[in-house]
Amino acid sequence: MTGVAFLVVFLIIIILFVLICFYFYNKVINLRNRALEAESGIDVQLKKRFDLIPNLVSTMQEYMKYEKDTLNQLTELRTQALKGNISHDELMDLSQKAESMLKSIMVSVENYPELKASANMELLQRSLNETEDQIAASRRAYNIAVRELNNAVDMIPTNIFASMLNIKRGEFIEIKEQERENVNVSQLFKK
Repeated sequence: MTGVAFLVVFLIIIILFVLICFYFYNKVINLRNRALEAESGIDVQLKKRFDLIPNLVSTMQEYMKYEKDTLNQLTELRTQALKGNISHDELMDLSQKAESMLKSIMVSVENYPELKASANMELLQRSLNETEDQIAASRRAYNIAVRELNNAVDMIPTNIFASMLNIKRGEFIEIKEQERENVNVSQLFKK
């Protein structure tokens, strides 16, 4: 092999190595950004839920005098969630509390036939159900993005680039133990 041929082969190997490095570097960055985007998607859906709460409160206040405390608590949760200076974990905690209260209120709606038949209430319930479905979908998308990121952080050769970039494993969204239990609907009516 001549010196020129050796140099050409050596340059091709170097170029291939650099291209492979670029590919894995970009892959790790892409996966990190997908996980961040998915987390942001959850925040968007939670804000949508909290934006619906005032409509729920105003629609139901006329009918549900004794549930006023729950409605006030929901409004307070919304205010806390929209402050903007809370952590993602705090937002998730507020979201879980609001979700629990909304379920309780929706069960209580059954006690008010006029409210249940109201076109505004039906639209609001559909909007809330749609938002809850979108939140669930956003959580699934986030967990998928975190799984892909975690695979890249753990697997060779992307783990080398993740380590160099100080990219850490993401945390999956997990529900609290009490939310894994079946809902006791009769207990909700007693509140």
